[in-house]
Amino acid sequence: MTQDITEYLRETVARGGSDLHLSSWAPPCSRVNGTLHPIGDIPLDPETVRNLVLDTLTESQRSTLEQDWELDYALHVEGVGRFRGNVHIARGNVEAAFRFITQEIPEIENLGHHSVATDLCGLRSGLILVTGVTGSGKSTTLASMVKRISDTRSGVIITLEDPIEFLFQHSSCLIKQREVGGDTKSFPRALRQALRQDPDVIVVSEMRDLDTIRIALTAAETGHLVLATLHTPDAPQTIDRLVDVFPADQQPQIIAQLASALQGIVCQRLLPRADGAGRVLASEILIPGHGIRNCIRERKLEQIVGLMEIGYREGNRTIDQSLMALFEGGYITREEALFHCRERKPFEEPPKEKKQKSIWT
Repeated sequence: MTQDITEYLRETVARGGSDLHLSSWAPPCSRVNGTLHPIGDIPLDPETVRNLVLDTLTESQRSTLEQDWELDYALHVEGVGRFRGNVHIARGNVEAAFRFITQEIPEIENLGHHSVATDLCGLRSGLILVTGVTGSGKSTTLASMVKRISDTRSGVIITLEDPIEFLFQHSSCLIKQREVGGDTKSFPRALRQALRQDPDVIVVSEMRDLDTIRIALTAAETGHLVLATLHTPDAPQTIDRLVDVFPADQQPQIIAQLASALQGIVCQRLLPRADGAGRVLASEILIPGHGIRNCIRERKLEQIVGLMEIGYREGNRTIDQSLMALFEGGYITREEALFHCRERKPFEEPPKEKKQKSIWT
């Protein structure tokens, strides 16, 4: 017997899952620690999936879905929690994915980041980027940084989100959360208006297009602290992606702005623990010093990793350094490290004696 979607969402949360997937001719599936697990063994037909999904939408959201064929939105289920939903069409059928958003925003120290990531929250201006693939915890890190900023200074924080995920409470800062599609027409429009709303910090849930990137860089250059996310796997590719969005004749100006405004990039991945007890964070952190800024200006991005390796004291951490710390501490397997590393050779050498320790010692 088909359950109500609330029951599927409740079951996903009870299992410790991060996502619920509803697809035609497959059972509902929960993603737990990165792995999909079916809820029951009865496949759902297209009509059942469609009804389950449409029951979560308002009339205006249904209209948007009919017009655009896809929809991002937030869903609150009483007694279960808050979810970020994405509805889409696959082979002519309505399908959906729901990401669980924990009610409590964790402290950034508890996520597994190096203290350098915490230090970035103390900056007053410039651009900070949190990057990674889908499901790598970018939104949680961004929310933790916003919480830390709000708790430790006085000012105005404006967030631009699609949709709103974590709900913030006013602390030492006023926090104004604006949702694209509900409170504003678009990211670029909201960013332009934000500059007239006396902000100290501007948070962009995702920099998706040329105009958003351009305005965010200008805001970061003119005395605001701008935090944003990108779907990129490492620091060099993040810089390349930001520049390549622009036409060739505009790239020199964007490169100059980026070299000046960029304060930090945190690239993260969630990896399965060697003991099977959940996942652990691996991260790459770029803190641009003089040498890295010159590489950005001259677009010699192939040199950035080498400068990060020797810039350890400045706060730089490569993904390989993070993976090695996790591997030597016994947190991840050699196979997992080899899958994610840039240089395989250090991980192919005979293993050192493993003992649990801080991953950044």
